[in-house]
Amino acid sequence: MIGPYRNSKLSKKNHVIKMFDQIATRYDFMNHLLSFGIDRKWRRKALEYLQDSKPMVILDVATGTGDLAIAAYETLHPERIVGIDISESMIEQARQKIKKHGFERNIIMQICDCETINFPNNSFDAIMVAFGIRNFQNLGNGLKEMFRVLRPNGKVIILEFSNPKKLPIKQLFNFYFKFVTPFIGQLITSNKEAYKYLYHSVQTFPEGEDMIGKINDVGFHSALYKSLTFGICSIYYASK
Repeated sequence: MIGPYRNSKLSKKNHVIKMFDQIATRYDFMNHLLSFGIDRKWRRKALEYLQDSKPMVILDVATGTGDLAIAAYETLHPERIVGIDISESMIEQARQKIKKHGFERNIIMQICDCETINFPNNSFDAIMVAFGIRNFQNLGNGLKEMFRVLRPNGKVIILEFSNPKKLPIKQLFNFYFKFVTPFIGQLITSNKEAYKYLYHSVQTFPEGEDMIGKINDVGFHSALYKSLTFGICSIYYASK
């Protein structure tokens, strides 16, 4: 167990469910506040890697409140997007947002364990995940499942936080994530532990070439990554 929950008897997966259920109603506000709105640009940039393949059926893994799914529908115009997440409260927030946009027929939200995806092999033209893959209890299992349900020649994109390497961005990032983010999280959500977890989860998650290696290990090919905003965030993309 990592971060603030390392001394608990609960599994990481159960902690993630509990944590996101507790902060779901303030999740979007906190995301945009803590990233100064840059998270929207990161999602749009990640989706550019799917434009040429024109996927018609897309799976959004660890969809959260559905921001990436909505952005993908608006920019890629697929026939259908399925968003899956293990947090019932996050899925409910996503459904409310999708209804406000009038996208209920095209974006479907389901409660599902992202490490045991309940769809047949070769079901999707593309798979995407934004800021959720580091929450997997077993990263390898999650990547294997994504590979399994992706169709041959399909594309996967993964958007995730990473650790800046250059000074002084590295020090500023660590100070902000380790001290400022939990303080703001406590003020707004009354859940400091969730935002302490954010920092620790980023610190312990594989990034760069290490992450590329794990993507290749499950069978993907042509895996590459691109750093964004001084290395604070990275886009990983690969093909089946």
